[in-house]
Amino acid sequence: MPPLTEQVPVDGGHLTVHRLTQAPAGAPVVVALHSTSSNALAWVPVAERLDGLVHVLAPDMRGRAESAHLRSTGLADHVADVHALTIHLGLERPVLAGHDMGAFVAALAAATHPQDVGAVVLVDGGLAFPSPGTLDIDEVLHSIIGPAMERLSMTFEDEQAYLAHWGAHPALGRHLSGPAGAALAAYLLHDLSGPRGRMRSTSSLECVRADWADLVSDPATLSAIHTLQSPTTLLYARRGPLDQPVGLYTAERIAAAHLPPDLAVRELDSDHYGLLLDPAVVGTVAAALVAALGPASGRDIHTSVK
Repeated sequence: MPPLTEQVPVDGGHLTVHRLTQAPAGAPVVVALHSTSSNALAWVPVAERLDGLVHVLAPDMRGRAESAHLRSTGLADHVADVHALTIHLGLERPVLAGHDMGAFVAALAAATHPQDVGAVVLVDGGLAFPSPGTLDIDEVLHSIIGPAMERLSMTFEDEQAYLAHWGAHPALGRHLSGPAGAALAAYLLHDLSGPRGRMRSTSSLECVRADWADLVSDPATLSAIHTLQSPTTLLYARRGPLDQPVGLYTAERIAAAHLPPDLAVRELDSDHYGLLLDPAVVGTVAAALVAALGPASGRDIHTSVK
């Protein structure tokens, strides 16, 4: 059954927001933000752990999937969209969760509009990545996400050809044949559009470049994690986006960042993408979201997280 969607008015048009769970009126809310060239359905495996208990709202961020018609000039545009979403849907201090680029947006949104946010959960993002050694955004993106970047300039015969491209991915390939394979395939195909023989990713290369330029060099983006007023948790992967043995973050890099002492940090035994796909790790991410909702709701919900 496809997720229900909301159309939220934002600058330039409407942002598509997916309701990934069903929950009673008054249940707590998580706004889940996806990564660089991703889409809202990346959060489905996590949302499944919270169905019936928490409202998980996940936008297709501008320049991607069903919000591909919107353009981004940088992360401030996504922050404005999150604020608009919060106001339009009447959300009262939801938890902001973000993966990769989405974590930077979550941190920047919480720093910019602290009155909107109850807590923040950052998943392998939000803290400045190691210096790329180059100012060429395409070089940076190719070095970090590889095939995920390459597909943005490719065309595909059909859905199977697109999934075959992902099947060769060093990290995501194994997930396609694993327990989360069906959810992963649905998420990947949500990114695909166009006629047979000329199908291509919906993710705008222009937007991806603009967003990553902020992610590696914008002072407000890079300092946001150090200024948060809301309870914050950082979960990071032991392995990298291409299943490298060393992830984007290490304990040493995090220690060198001198994060606020009350910011909770935890390493998870997975790759960058597996944080939202590996069943055991997905449970930990879901539990972190539950904990961020606070003790009043957390006790009952936590026992239901598988």
